[in-house]
Amino acid sequence: MADTPLILPALGAAYAALAPWVEALLRFIVGMAMVPHGIRMTMGRFKNTGGPPGTLDSVVQMYDRKGYRPGRFWAYCTVLTQFVAAPCVALGLLTRPMALPLFVLLVLSAYDHWKYDGYFWNKSGVEYPAMWAAGVLYFLVNGGGAISLDRLIGFEF
Repeated sequence: MADTPLILPALGAAYAALAPWVEALLRFIVGMAMVPHGIRMTMGRFKNTGGPPGTLDSVVQMYDRKGYRPGRFWAYCTVLTQFVAAPCVALGLLTRPMALPLFVLLVLSAYDHWKYDGYFWNKSGVEYPAMWAAGVLYFLVNGGGAISLDRLIGFEF
């Protein structure tokens, strides 16, 4: 962007000032979007929201049924990703290592939804998890950014 002249150059300062805040907002949304999904999936909350509320055992059974064995291992990986890695990404804490399992989960989810449900999000297709995977990939590559706990503590991976 710095090499491309702006049609309205006066906006350049506003863009520069807002960019780190917008990046932090995007990181927070990308990370925290997984938490309610995990709550519904494992704690049975948010009934009538389009997906089946369940328990950890129902997640284990789903993974076993779909061929991700052992299901218990994948269920615990999913729970840790949704309740530990995702909030860490949201806060920009250990962003890259926490984004990695979140990215893997979303890519596998996108593959699974493509395989069973097609493309469109309103039919539980690949569109939704693929979009979130792309958002997480940004932070996997770029880190937490200027407004993050990584920056506050003074190091990142």
